[in-house]
Amino acid sequence: MRRFWISCIVGIIALGILSRVVHTGAVLFDKYLGDVLYAAMVYAILRLWFRPAPATLAASAIMLALELFQLTGFPSHLLASEHTLPRVTARLLGTSFSWADLLSYAMGIASIRLATMAR
Repeated sequence: MRRFWISCIVGIIALGILSRVVHTGAVLFDKYLGDVLYAAMVYAILRLWFRPAPATLAASAIMLALELFQLTGFPSHLLASEHTLPRVTARLLGTSFSWADLLSYAMGIASIRLATMAR
């Protein structure tokens, strides 16, 4: 089972990188697919240790917390840093709050949970 979730994580990361490198001009693919995959990856990581329901709740809470953290302005300050690590961190955390991101996260978590219900 652990091997399955590790394979999922690797596949999601590969698709996520591809979604950021290949630009189609379609907002759903270029912007929101990465967000969906990001949330699915968090869920898959949590499934390495937790059953489906706790993993779903924890992934949802983590993604909500990350999005709400953007409201503090701290990630924006990191993005303005002259050092590489804070800028990379800001990119990973995101710098601006969006309701659409929350919807994307919910879709990512729900999609991977539904796709793996038989496991």
